[in-house]
Amino acid sequence: MNRFRPLIFLLSLTSMSVGTVHSQDSPQIQRTLGGSILNNQPALVLPRVGTPTLGSLPQIGPSAAPSVPAPNPPARRFLAERRNEFQIFLRESAGLNLPIFGQDLFQDAPTTFAPVENIPVTPDYAVGPGDEILLRGWGQVDIDLRATVDRTGSIHIPKVGNVTVTGLKFQELQPFLKAQIGRIFQNFDLNVNLGQLRSIQVFIVGQARQPGNYTISSLSTLVNAIFASGGPSPNGSMRGIQLKRGNKVITELDLYDLLLSGDKSKDAPLLPGDVIYIPPIGPLVALTGGVNVPAIYEIKEKTILDDVLKWGGGLATTANGRKATIERIQDRRVRKVDEFALDKAGLQQALQDGDMVKVYAISPRFDNVVTIRGNVSDPMHFPWKDGLRVKDLIPEKEFLIPRLYWIKRNALSQFAGRSDEESKSDRESKSDRESKSDRESKSDRESKSDRESNREEFRREVKRSMFEVNWDYAAIERFNLGDLTTKLIPFNLGKAILQADAEHNLTLQPGDVITIFSKGDIAQPLAKQSKYVRLEGEVSGAGLYQMEPGETLRHLLQRTGGVTTNAYLYATVFTRESTRVEQQKRQDEALARMEMELDRAAGRLAAAALSKESSEADQMQIEGRRRVLNSLKAMKPSGRIVLEIPSERADIKHLPEVILEDGDRIFIPPVPSVVSVFGAVYNQNTFVHQSSRAIGDYLAQAGGPTRDGDKSQMFVIRANGSVLSRNQTGWGSSFTGAKMMPGDTLVVPERMDQTSIMRELKDWAQILYQIGLGAAAIKVLRE
Repeated sequence: MNRFRPLIFLLSLTSMSVGTVHSQDSPQIQRTLGGSILNNQPALVLPRVGTPTLGSLPQIGPSAAPSVPAPNPPARRFLAERRNEFQIFLRESAGLNLPIFGQDLFQDAPTTFAPVENIPVTPDYAVGPGDEILLRGWGQVDIDLRATVDRTGSIHIPKVGNVTVTGLKFQELQPFLKAQIGRIFQNFDLNVNLGQLRSIQVFIVGQARQPGNYTISSLSTLVNAIFASGGPSPNGSMRGIQLKRGNKVITELDLYDLLLSGDKSKDAPLLPGDVIYIPPIGPLVALTGGVNVPAIYEIKEKTILDDVLKWGGGLATTANGRKATIERIQDRRVRKVDEFALDKAGLQQALQDGDMVKVYAISPRFDNVVTIRGNVSDPMHFPWKDGLRVKDLIPEKEFLIPRLYWIKRNALSQFAGRSDEESKSDRESKSDRESKSDRESKSDRESKSDRESNREEFRREVKRSMFEVNWDYAAIERFNLGDLTTKLIPFNLGKAILQADAEHNLTLQPGDVITIFSKGDIAQPLAKQSKYVRLEGEVSGAGLYQMEPGETLRHLLQRTGGVTTNAYLYATVFTRESTRVEQQKRQDEALARMEMELDRAAGRLAAAALSKESSEADQMQIEGRRRVLNSLKAMKPSGRIVLEIPSERADIKHLPEVILEDGDRIFIPPVPSVVSVFGAVYNQNTFVHQSSRAIGDYLAQAGGPTRDGDKSQMFVIRANGSVLSRNQTGWGSSFTGAKMMPGDTLVVPERMDQTSIMRELKDWAQILYQIGLGAAAIKVLRE
């Protein structure tokens, strides 16, 4: 394996950038590119990308350059995108994505290391050009002076002259200046302090994340500058960072001392022109498995396993403290694996570059436990003992009721929909651009959809709150350590718990897992399934009912008190979810065929068009039919099943013996007093029902068919959901002589033009009604 150190990119002073200083109002760190220290040419000022703030830096003199707002610190993805060779090797060979220890310290802005402007200056602080000195004197001398050290290292004191202060330590500054003023004045006291401090330029080279020339506060130290550069790169060392001044190494910093023990003793203050060198990364080892801080660690000579384990925070709680393995690259040629105990001798194991240490975790297996889970109040582990049986784990039947049942049962929730006024207001706000008739039609459909949704949600919630234990089936999972196989042992829970039947109250073994089921977990025979139906309308006991096994509609109504005197049994609306699904399937198929026929007809019309005008007329007709199709696609079948009930003097005994299914809904409306006539008639309207009148009477009352009305295709939508058409009764007077029952609707369709494309599509109304769309589909076609 190759060494994990890239060549050091040497930065010459002539290619280093010139720094800028900062204003007091905008504390930040900057570096500049494009200038030259040697020729003193102007430089292009750029913000220090991704470097942390080291505190407020004061303006230096009147010619200080304006500061540029510092951008955000480096994003965490920066570290994820850059990896060294050893990290890539671990990911590809072992599937490990390990960070380099300590690199996360540089992911965010290290504000905790930024020096604050107003902190006291240390006594050994060296005064230099750009520092502001505050002089306050009293007595024979009355002086209050702010003086900035100029480029020559001097300050000017009135009546005293220029005084050179560069190189003086802060603790030497006050006696020195008092002595200088004392040459002219006597009998005075003097207080000397530092105001705004200068900025300094340092060079960060080697394997820094962003090497360059940095302008930082004069209070900054080696650690501050390292953070300013974003820290070492993935190929940079954290253990041998050098501070160079002139040709000498002033200090060598090991960041592990700071990270692991908080030791900052090798940190040092910086001076202008200092060079910070980050060497290439040293030997690396990976620590993974049952340790608190899995990572890649940089080691020095004679590093042992105990050292790295301490760096990694020691063994994790779930670690196997008995052994570990080392995957090693032997002589840079082959890889091998060694296993050793984590005893005193094993911890003295010397580590080499490229080692991967893995500490194993303990097994999650219990040695003396049986587990009960599933639909129980508290899934838990029980200590196994000799002779333990299933019933011993379930002392009370209430243990078989899960907590979720009580939570849902005790919940205070409301399923009623919003008021009609609120729903209507919301719908109108969303459809301001629709025509009034379209809004009213859409409002009716949405209101009905909302009510149905609320009813169904209520039914589902009531059903969810019910809980029934599956007393017929439970199972034990038993693992055989001998052949490493799992055996499933079923038993009858009711016989084991309620009857203590020895055949089912099985003896348990260590490691057994008992699973308790509810009836909803495994499909039960129809006779044992809990089913719920919704009974509404003109009935004595409207509500949600749990059905008895094999119960019929007639029996349910008898059991719940029958119907009211105003009940219209003939028009009973009986809907079923399985029927609705089948109707939806047939509707989709029918509409798909219609769309294909419409496309073919449009193509034929376009090919046969004799003029531009006729082509445009055909196109408008096609678009109109497409709008109808789109409206029909938005409609959903009801799932209604037509019940054959006598239209007059019907009673519960006339209800068919249909076996109910889960989710069925029965709505028995009151007796209506009207019938409707619409379509191609002169007066589409609703009329008061009279038992003596027939279809022809109501047709005449509506003014009869218009010129476009097709009497041969008339049909009646019965209140019970069936359809009576003219085609069913022939061409005699039997159709118009048939009775109209309360709630019936007579539809007179328009005569189809023989040249119209509608001849290709048959009678859409008849087709769609047969698949369960009902009167709503007829209304869409009429509109």
